[in-house]
Amino acid sequence: MISVSKAKEEIAKYSVRGNEVVLPLEEALGYTLSEAVVSPINMPPFRQSAMDGYALHLTDDLHYKLIGEVQAGDGHNPVLKPGEAIRIFTGAAVPDTANAVVMQEKVVVNAQSIIIEDGVSLEINIRKKGGQVQKGDIALENGTTLNPAGIGYLASLGITEVTVYEKPSIAIVTTGNELCKPGESLTYGKIYESNSAMLATALCSLHIKDYTVNTVKDNYKATLQLLQEVISTNDIVIITGGISVGDYDFVGKALKELKVEQLFYKVKQKPGKPLFYGKQENTRIFALPGNPAAALSCFYMYVYPALQKFIGATATDLPQIKANSLSAYSRKGDRAHFLKAIYKDASVEILDGQSSAMLQTFALANALVYVPETKDNITQGEEIDVICLPV
Repeated sequence: MISVSKAKEEIAKYSVRGNEVVLPLEEALGYTLSEAVVSPINMPPFRQSAMDGYALHLTDDLHYKLIGEVQAGDGHNPVLKPGEAIRIFTGAAVPDTANAVVMQEKVVVNAQSIIIEDGVSLEINIRKKGGQVQKGDIALENGTTLNPAGIGYLASLGITEVTVYEKPSIAIVTTGNELCKPGESLTYGKIYESNSAMLATALCSLHIKDYTVNTVKDNYKATLQLLQEVISTNDIVIITGGISVGDYDFVGKALKELKVEQLFYKVKQKPGKPLFYGKQENTRIFALPGNPAAALSCFYMYVYPALQKFIGATATDLPQIKANSLSAYSRKGDRAHFLKAIYKDASVEILDGQSSAMLQTFALANALVYVPETKDNITQGEEIDVICLPV
């Protein structure tokens, strides 16, 4: 059994990064750039009006002669003499001879002239050519994960494809004779299988869609056959259940027969002690506990960083912050604890119901409180470590 810190070191050491692929921009949401994107144009590509109003060639007078109009998208570049103005609209190209734009609310309009209410400063309400990014400059650095704004930004530069790190192919494997699918009749002795839905949606939150869900009964031959198949065809395998040492826990035995290299087994933590991490060639294998809360805790602490490294993220661990504890807590035993909690306004409340089999508390939590094995108690008002969960 190893410590939490040692387990995380092993994850970081043996996790792999995905290959680089070129994707159409509209398909790259959630992918991480493996190459910096260089802007092919100035953005904006011309001096641009920031609002509806009037473009002026400034003088000391408040009266200006109105000589025309420029709409967004117009390609003409009228010449304004000192004391002249044109009607202009948001996003339109500001003529080279104009040096200010006054908003329409501050203008009195006559038939062929306008009067501005106050003096106007030079270049006001004009977006500079290349003010956002200049041609040849880096638009987005490598390591940037593309969100909707990033997609829109690159599209505004005329970019149609990007080079990114690929997403992994993942097999989720659930084990157990006691499991039945939601929607089926629940007979005595059975429980509904929830781990696959929980883990699949956790993957979807990372924009990982290339996964399969596989189920296997507590049968050694069937377990061996399924694990051999998914390990040979996926980048990452996530197994839940069957990794302990009970009479009907066959995962560990099957992994050994398949010659999966064990990197660690069992972590000095609660929940989630019976956690296995191993590799076979380029495939990484996680065997998580079957209890749902334990499985999800292990996913966030160990599988999540491995996934983040694979997809090229610069920060692999979940964010960790300090917060004042609203709760007192005494740790029992000698293992580190991960406690479901609610973080709000720089304070954190440790929730009741910390059983590894209970998801109700996890459903309410937005954070985990980490209590290392060297710490016995948390006092109310104490500043403690808090791990922020994905929303």
